[in-house]
Amino acid sequence: QVQIVESGGGLVQPGGSLRLSCAASGFTFDDYAIGWFRQAPGKEREEISCISSSGGIAYYADSVKGRFTISRDNAKNTMYLQMNSLKPEDTAVYYCVTMGRQCVDKLYDHWGQGTQVTVSS
Repeated sequence: QVQIVESGGGLVQPGGSLRLSCAASGFTFDDYAIGWFRQAPGKEREEISCISSSGGIAYYADSVKGRFTISRDNAKNTMYLQMNSLKPEDTAVYYCVTMGRQCVDKLYDHWGQGTQVTVSS
């Protein structure tokens, strides 16, 4: 059974850091490019990052570029999102999703349940 579980969300002050994890099972993890999405109340779902199946190529939305870093450990079937210099506008539910073989495929076959990130004083 395919399972994707995000963790690491929580409450953090502006300027702080948080590291999200995405643990996957039930499929061949290293065959898939994996992305991070987020959705804030009243806003459109936003793709913020994606990493290639090998981990060699990464993409970032302009809204997070320079502050967030995506990585993966295929031996552990786990992907990470290191979030630094957090801003209140980063507040959202963050989701991990398979993209297909490549980030540009955008097939979105498997989603995690999401983890809440709240940036507030």
